[in-house]
Amino acid sequence: MVQGLLAALAVTLGAILSTLTGTSARSVASSTPAPALADVAPSPAAPPSAAAASVSGAQLRAYFVDAFGPGMYDPAQIDAVVAAAKAANMNAIFAEVVRRGDCFCNDSTAPRTDAPIAPLPFDPLQTLIQKAHAAGIQVHAWVMIEDVWQGPSLPKDPSHLFDLHGPSASPAEDWLTKRYDGLDHINEEYFIDLGDPDAAAYMLRLVESIVASYDVDGIDLDGIRYPDDNLATDVPSWGYNPTALARFRAETGRTDTPAPTDAQWTQWRRDRVTDFVRRVYVDSTAIRPQIRISADTVAYGYGPQSQGGWASTRTYAELLQDWVGWMREGIVDLNIPMVYKRDSDAGQREQYLEWNEFAKEQQYGRQAAIGSALYLNDIPASIRQIRAALAPGTVSGRSAVGWVGYSYRNPDALAVSGARSGDASRAELTTALTLPSSDDPVTPPVFAAPAAVPAMPWKAQPTTGDLRGTATAPDGTPAAHVPVEVRDATGTTLRTTATDASGWFGVVDLAPGTYSVVASRTAFTATVVAGQVATATAVGAAPCTSSVGPGIPHPASVPSGIAGFHASWYGQSGYPTLCAGQRATATVAYYNSGSLGWVAGRMGEVAYLGTWQPEPGQDRASMLGGDGTFGSPNTGWPRYDRMAVQPASYVGPGQVAWFRFTVQAPSTPGTYRLYLRPLIEGAQWMEDYGVYWVVTVR
Repeated sequence: MVQGLLAALAVTLGAILSTLTGTSARSVASSTPAPALADVAPSPAAPPSAAAASVSGAQLRAYFVDAFGPGMYDPAQIDAVVAAAKAANMNAIFAEVVRRGDCFCNDSTAPRTDAPIAPLPFDPLQTLIQKAHAAGIQVHAWVMIEDVWQGPSLPKDPSHLFDLHGPSASPAEDWLTKRYDGLDHINEEYFIDLGDPDAAAYMLRLVESIVASYDVDGIDLDGIRYPDDNLATDVPSWGYNPTALARFRAETGRTDTPAPTDAQWTQWRRDRVTDFVRRVYVDSTAIRPQIRISADTVAYGYGPQSQGGWASTRTYAELLQDWVGWMREGIVDLNIPMVYKRDSDAGQREQYLEWNEFAKEQQYGRQAAIGSALYLNDIPASIRQIRAALAPGTVSGRSAVGWVGYSYRNPDALAVSGARSGDASRAELTTALTLPSSDDPVTPPVFAAPAAVPAMPWKAQPTTGDLRGTATAPDGTPAAHVPVEVRDATGTTLRTTATDASGWFGVVDLAPGTYSVVASRTAFTATVVAGQVATATAVGAAPCTSSVGPGIPHPASVPSGIAGFHASWYGQSGYPTLCAGQRATATVAYYNSGSLGWVAGRMGEVAYLGTWQPEPGQDRASMLGGDGTFGSPNTGWPRYDRMAVQPASYVGPGQVAWFRFTVQAPSTPGTYRLYLRPLIEGAQWMEDYGVYWVVTVR
């Protein structure tokens, strides 16, 4: 009873917040927080999506059935859910099976939920599958990844991950994420940290146990990102789990606690989320080749069109969820952006349309279905939103494959407010979807006749396959977060990726054939078969070869004659790829854009290159080069924090200085960055402080 009241209150508060901010109220409702955004423009070069080419008449139509109210608590509720979906000519149910570290099922690695469901042997998921499949309706197991518990009470089952790996656990066994200011929960809500390898492995096993034990049509990942309630907009403040932070420091050679917006730290955390999605996709496909992996993704505020691109959205920049990248890579079959907006609000209506357009453009040969908020709207407004979701996009004519409504339990705003029952609202919605009614002036009705779920051509008639493998370091430990190259028979690198924390790697959509893979100085071979997941087998040590990429030429124009000491970047040599311990010479040119000359050997007038932020940090030692002090390798730099001094005795205004310095590859494979900035020693730092070197270590 209390939990139900809290859930209803959260939904109501979410509705209020959504009115004020235009954000997704699902993110504050008890059922599940909403995902986030990122930054990439629509790609006109992308091939027409499989969604647009789906079989005529095929269209995904589904309810989200959350686990915080009626729907899956006993067989009668499941009968009602299936009957409601059938009556509305829907063909799928996205049922919340994993709510907060528990399972509405009997056969998974998570404990059976302690919600007041019917007693054993009742299995909510199995019962739903049997009854829905008998009615021709698909079942997608909706799994909440991020939320693992809401207090203040503890789970009843002592095996629950919150009891074993929550606040009372030792730092090494604590799997919860922490905010930069030390906070570990919001409103008694606790979140897992995918930067902790053990936490990620636990959630992966949970997903795979459901895939292996139940005849589900899909796995639907929710909360697959970092939490809301950050310290400021676009300030990704979560992820400071002790183990995650220690691993970041070990991999990068840093000893500091990075700020939330630190570029290297931000990308590290974003990559951990993508690691998880990639492994769920490949490993689940290996177990059940026809399974559909979907993700409920965030669509806060206006679309990328208004925010300056994908990387400027809160999804990508703040919540560290790169769902555009997932679609490009092909590690999600179905993207369901949660475009939860009020149609009655002009601003939110525009937000809804913008995210619709963007999601339809970002399908990349996979599929998208638009999620809309039934609970925020009246029924006429929801029908308008559904029609917009199903209409071809205005940019390229691409269409989404369907629509998913949140939620079955609260089918309109009247049900949320308590003005009428969910059953009554659902009955009106069913009529509006399937029959001519006053709620919808357009004919025919949006779901006038049944429809099939669109096929996934890449899985139904596959022409490509996937591969996976596991790499170890020379000492036998997992080769975590190291580069992986997939090469064809000629030795040409076709794909690059990276291992996860366990050394696992996976690549999708490869043409059938035999490939070589190089990871952590080990050579693998794999024979890819269409429609299958091949295992890469280690065959010995991989030969290491170093190389240097193409140089970067100077800009078309540079400033000149600025009063005082000034510098402008004028080109540089290419980024090196090195074997461990090998060295390379780097060259960077700076144009003297000031009015004063640079004089060698004279303090206050001599120009140097200094180490700069964010890696390794201003005046800090680098693991890529130095003079042998403060932990730096001795590569001949003037000092540990000075890479090079001006090569000529005098560099006058309008002249160019070519600085040279040596970098050395660390022993651990990976990608490293070395930022630099010119300065007049003893006087001032000069401009062009965004210059860096990328050193890839095989």
